[in-house]
Amino acid sequence: MNQQFGKLYLVPAVLGTTTAEKVIPSGTLEIVRTLRFFVVENVRTARRMLSKMHMPCPIEELTFVELDKHNPQNPDLMTYLGEALNGNDIGLMSEAGTPCVADPGALIVELAHQAGIQVVPLTGPNAMILALMASGFNGQSFCFHGYLPIKNPERVQMIKSLERQSFANDETELFIETPFRNNAMIEELVKTCHPSTMLCVASNITMDDEKIVSKPISEWKSIKYDWNKKPAVFLIYSDKNRKRY
Repeated sequence: MNQQFGKLYLVPAVLGTTTAEKVIPSGTLEIVRTLRFFVVENVRTARRMLSKMHMPCPIEELTFVELDKHNPQNPDLMTYLGEALNGNDIGLMSEAGTPCVADPGALIVELAHQAGIQVVPLTGPNAMILALMASGFNGQSFCFHGYLPIKNPERVQMIKSLERQSFANDETELFIETPFRNNAMIEELVKTCHPSTMLCVASNITMDDEKIVSKPISEWKSIKYDWNKKPAVFLIYSDKNRKRY
């Protein structure tokens, strides 16, 4: 790595209304508070997040570059990493959780590696990993699939495909959904999956109203809870009784 360049720090964000001190290590916060340049998914969200981290300078004195959602496949080196090439450290932030997982930040990291800029991942909350930890499913073999198709028959076909993949590979399958469609997703899973397939739904992770339920599909009809508008991670595992280690 070129020692004259600044570093690209991958800055974690809190997952909801919880305080930064509750879920982000003090060492990470110390580093973030030294940064003055940020590449972000959304400037407004980033400003709120950095306010929670108690930056030592006014938020108005920080410089933000927002990721171009209209041209994400062709990031410009100087637009996003010019400050690092000039010797200044930069922070890369997602809207929630850790950067580059289910967000476009990976393209900036790829660009940094190509330019010889050191990439430094900082510790913080990641909804997918926390949900996997809490599910009781196979944590040695798993796959994250992002969003499933919205409409049928594509959605049902994908659910069946993930269930088959889980059984064939002894693998936990993870995915997410737009929060206002959570209840519909659970109904679809209950209708589509085998009764013995395990389903875990982990919502509002790290928040005061966090709820994580992990049960066979056959028991989900009796669960009376409104998951609507609560950010959630869905996990399925098709054979809970198989020896995994």
